[in-house]
Amino acid sequence: MLVFEIVIGLLLGGAGLAALSRRLGTPYPALVALAGAVLALVPGSPELVLDPELALTLFVAPVLLDAAFDASPRDLRANWRPVAGLALGAVVLTVIAVAVAVRWMVPGMPWAAAIALGAIVAPPDAAAATAVLKQLKPPHRLLVILEGESLFNDASALLIYRLALGTMAAGGVLGWSAVPTLLIVTVGSVLLGVVLSWVSLRINFLVEDVSTAVITQFGSTFAVWILAERLHLSGILTTVIYAMTISRTASTMTPARIRIPSYAVWEVATFVLNVLAFVLVGFQLKTIVARFDRETWLEYGAIAGVVTGAAILARFAWVMGAGAFTRWRQRKSKATPVTLSSGAAVLVGWCGMRGIVTLAAALALPTGHDGVAAFPYRDLILFTSFSVVLGTLVVQGMTLRPLMTRLKLEDDDEVDHEVRFARVETLRAGLEAAQEAPGTTEMATLVRRRYELQLRRARQLLDEHSLSSTGTQAGPSSPWGPPTADADMVRSAMAAGRKRLADLRADGTIGDAAFQQVEQELDWSELDLQQILRSESPGQG
Repeated sequence: MLVFEIVIGLLLGGAGLAALSRRLGTPYPALVALAGAVLALVPGSPELVLDPELALTLFVAPVLLDAAFDASPRDLRANWRPVAGLALGAVVLTVIAVAVAVRWMVPGMPWAAAIALGAIVAPPDAAAATAVLKQLKPPHRLLVILEGESLFNDASALLIYRLALGTMAAGGVLGWSAVPTLLIVTVGSVLLGVVLSWVSLRINFLVEDVSTAVITQFGSTFAVWILAERLHLSGILTTVIYAMTISRTASTMTPARIRIPSYAVWEVATFVLNVLAFVLVGFQLKTIVARFDRETWLEYGAIAGVVTGAAILARFAWVMGAGAFTRWRQRKSKATPVTLSSGAAVLVGWCGMRGIVTLAAALALPTGHDGVAAFPYRDLILFTSFSVVLGTLVVQGMTLRPLMTRLKLEDDDEVDHEVRFARVETLRAGLEAAQEAPGTTEMATLVRRRYELQLRRARQLLDEHSLSSTGTQAGPSSPWGPPTADADMVRSAMAAGRKRLADLRADGTIGDAAFQQVEQELDWSELDLQQILRSESPGQG
């Protein structure tokens, strides 16, 4: 009962810290990490040990699916070079730099254990960076690169992590023999993700109850991860492909009355999991630091400081080096610039805050129970991993806003323009469908007139945005209102609007960020219409 009371109290505290972080303009994980560190030093708090096999599944699977579902394939294709460079090159460089650094500090640590530590701290958590950057509205491309990186650097880092753990257990060393395994795991994970997305869509299509649908979504997420792991594939890569594939058609197969509450539940769930991850690390660190004497504190603190510095510098070196090389090559070839500017590269290089994946991977190291040998230097690795998370969140996370302000990277208004354009197109399609649908009643005339007014307003907002250098606008942020009409005509108009919106995303005219914003507006409008139709004519709707 005491543990339950503490967890509830910490969740409430986490909510308060999140509110405070918004006021301070810092990532809320930074404040939660500080709370977890304090928890490890509070006398009398309970000791908890999480099942290592549960850590990655519980904390990473739903958070990763939530991020992958929102990813835009169009934007990722346009920025595949920097995304791939960060997800592969920066991760590998970080693993090497950390492994060499920790081996220099601890010569007795096996190389496999050192590489495992490097893989644990290699993947940054883009959610912490984008939480701050979205408030400051940087160029959309920077957000795409950071969010795209977070989807695939987890997969590459944890593949190395798995290989290191397997090598450690077998008493061998990593070598070229691991390459075929990596290829098989990568291809198998992609295929499995596509197949499972098809199966899940068919199952979810049959569910009409909101609570059942949300539970099915969560259950499917964990099932996808567990199945991939049982088949010795990558749970992360399978989940990413599964989510990105399912998001392509989920909008047409999921009704608004299910989609709106499910999005809200997912947002709350990812927040709770982030808070719990830091709480559980704090509990486990308590058992570790209780065994520390002064010399151990100094030794582990020095190691954690060196590893944190190596992780930050390795990412920064990769981003700046790759950006400089690409700009040099483009100057030689006089090609159209597609690389990051020097200022943008500085910002991306500094957005290396570690988060929930690092914590979950550290917690997943074998503890030595149930006949399984404890992972060598587990206490040191767990302490160092949390120190890297805490250090990067505090140092980089809390300086991100002033750095962004100093670099003066302005919003390109790309998403806002796409949103306004998508509104015009969906309203036009809806009006055409409403005009073609049968209906001569006063209510039918009213809905057509409202669509005409909404379309006129949407066109005005689009024209104002095109002429404005700042992208500011007056009046309501959305032209959608609650028109009333006969049920058949309303359904026809809404369906036509949704189809046009889906077509705009499919042909690459708009990205997923604009698609999701307009889709949400359509969802709320549809729910309003359904409620009005019920009140006007209970037999309809």
